[in-house]
Order: sequence, then C-alpha cells, then structure tokens
Amino acid sequence: MYRWKDTIGPIHERREQENLWGYHQSVGLGYFEFFQFCEDIGAKPLPIVPAAVSCQHSGQTSSTGQEGLPMDQMAEYVQEVLDLVEWANGPATSEWGAKRAAAGHPEPFGLEYLGVGNEDAQTPAFRERFAMIYSVVKAKHPEITVIGTVGPFPDGEDFEAGWQFADRLAVKMVDEHYYRPPQWFLEHTARYDTYDRSNSLVYVGEYAAHDRDRRTTLRAALAEAAFMTGLERNGDVVRLTSYAPLLGKLGHCQWNPNLIYFSNTEVFPTVSFYVQQMFGANQGDRYLPATLTVTPQPAEGECVAASTVVDSTTGDVIIKLVNASSTPRLAQIELRGGVAFQSEATRIVLAGELNDSNSAEHPDRVVPAVSQFTAGKSFVYEAAPHSFTVLRLKTAAQ
Repeated sequence: MYRWKDTIGPIHERREQENLWGYHQSVGLGYFEFFQFCEDIGAKPLPIVPAAVSCQHSGQTSSTGQEGLPMDQMAEYVQEVLDLVEWANGPATSEWGAKRAAAGHPEPFGLEYLGVGNEDAQTPAFRERFAMIYSVVKAKHPEITVIGTVGPFPDGEDFEAGWQFADRLAVKMVDEHYYRPPQWFLEHTARYDTYDRSNSLVYVGEYAAHDRDRRTTLRAALAEAAFMTGLERNGDVVRLTSYAPLLGKLGHCQWNPNLIYFSNTEVFPTVSFYVQQMFGANQGDRYLPATLTVTPQPAEGECVAASTVVDSTTGDVIIKLVNASSTPRLAQIELRGGVAFQSEATRIVLAGELNDSNSAEHPDRVVPAVSQFTAGKSFVYEAAPHSFTVLRLKTAAQ
C-alpha cells in the first residue's frame, strides 16, 4: 500500500520504492508538493488513500490477489488517515499541522475531499476495512466528503456490489472508472440521465476512450466530448471528473493513452487534452434545457450530442456541440423560454480526420481554431464533420 507519511519531510529522507506499476518512485513529488501544486493552479486536492487492502491488479499481487491489512494493525492505520486530515487542515500548533508548517506552509490547505480505496474488488476484507475507516472519518470530520469506490469497471459484479455497499453505508460520493473503445462512449452519453438522485453522488475518477492500438486520435477525443455533454447535463449527480492518466513521459511509460506527453524539454498536448481544455475554459454554473434539432438525422452508429449552460458571472450562454459523424450536420438549438442572442458570438472548433493524432513530430496537427460568427435571435449552425464546437453567445439583454 502507498503510505502518505513516507512522502513528506526532507526529500533525501523519503522512502523510495518500486511502485505498483513497475516504475521507480522517488517521491520527489510527495503529498506536500502535490498539495502545493493544487494550490498553485487553483485546484482542490483529492488524495486517495488505500482502504487497507492491496491492489488486486498490480504485478506484485498477481498471484495472490487482494490482501487485507491484518486487523490488529487497523486502529493504527485508521489513525494514519486521521493524521492526514490534521496534516492538511489542522492548525500549526497541532502535531501534524506543525509538520506542515515546518515544511513552509503554516496555513491549512483546506482539504475537502478524501478518497478511500481505488478500484478495489468488493470482497469481505475490503468491506470490513473500508467501513472501519469511513465510520471514523465521517464521525470525526463531517466536513470532509469521503469518496468510496465501486471497482475498476462501469458494470459487472464489483460495480453492482460496490453500489449496494455504498448505498448501505450512505457514502456521499463514489468513484467510477472506465476505459472503453470510443463507440462505448458514444453509446453511453445518456448514462447518468436515469441515475437515482437520492443515492451517492458520482466522481468519474478515471476515464478515457481507448482507440485502436491505444492511440490518442480525434475519434477518441470526439467520443469523450460527446460523453462529457452527458456529464455536464447531469452535473447534479456527476460532481467531479478526471481524465486519466494525466501525464506520460515519451518513451518511458507502459500505459497509453495519456492526456499530456512530455520530454525533458517539451510538452505535447493530445487531442483529448484540447477537449478537456475547451470544457474547462467554458464551464457554466447552470444547465439550460434545450431542444436540439439535427438535419439530416444521424445514421445508426453515428452520434451528434450537445449541452447548453449559462455562465452567471458573464451572462454568456455556452453551447457545446459534437458531430462525430462523417457529414456536416445542421443543428438548431432552441432554448426553453425563448432566449434571444446578440449577433456577435465566439466559436471554437476542434476538427479533422478521425485518425488524426498529435505527436512529438506533429504536435499541432489537431488544435482548436477560434473565430467570430453571427448568431442572431434564432440561428442554425452547421457543424463540420468530425468536430467539437463551443459556441459562446451573449444574450440580447446583456
């Protein structure tokens, strides 16, 4: 298991080790640096601690499967999790807050979320240990949202058992993971439309569309964008998402695709990165119900998807439109309530051929293009083939 206390303090004193996936882990970027990084970029940290079981998938446990920490060590481990909360949020006068202050950060980090477990098989050993950790953290720190896990897949035995267990404990949020072909994402844009709003909230903690040969193609990126319109539409249920993995060093990673590749001197964003960027830079705080009329209608296996939100700070209406089909589509979006727009609007388009991919040799093959266009009170927009478009419009009242 990863132990957070091994990652803080002077770097030369930290415990180095081979990690679960075969890489050397220097822990030069430990918990302290991770929390600082989140603070620097305006993000909220979400550390994931083990649920006192080993990973059933890693090479070190491939012959034994999941193993639980001995029960006579559980009280000490539960305290280790509580110490993490104190280290992150406690005053500089507390035992673990003092260690944070000594490292150069006297003010608390303001931890709000804590994940317990990651893709764990839903065994009796897991359930017993998770419940012990969860009950104590919930009682001592009700201000912390504890996030559970429902296994490594979007369906199946562990998924079903994980949700039943989370419901029984009334876990506030659970972590769903899925790596699937692009077509799966296109076919599941409505996945969360029918989720029970009285159950746990959802953190989609790991997801990516895996195209043929695990390439980071426009095909995969468009499938992710279409799926994300469903995540945005169901933001009352899906509260957090994170593409995975984030970073991969060229020539030194055993997993593909990653969102951003890098060398010692350069950074190479993938097409999927630009999808994430376009969503992140064009968020709203309120979803607007809308009717999407598409001409001609997509054929079976094709997908046209959209979502519409409003940014209350600027008053802008933001329309995200994915045309994953091979022909142009005329799209008319009618917002309920008869909203009218000013004529000048901003358009951001990510488009190309489905097999197009950014690489070290061609880092800018597929990048977003920004332009202005005329919207008017009512308009029809022609979405290019194989494209993801963000339309940013100002309402007539602005």
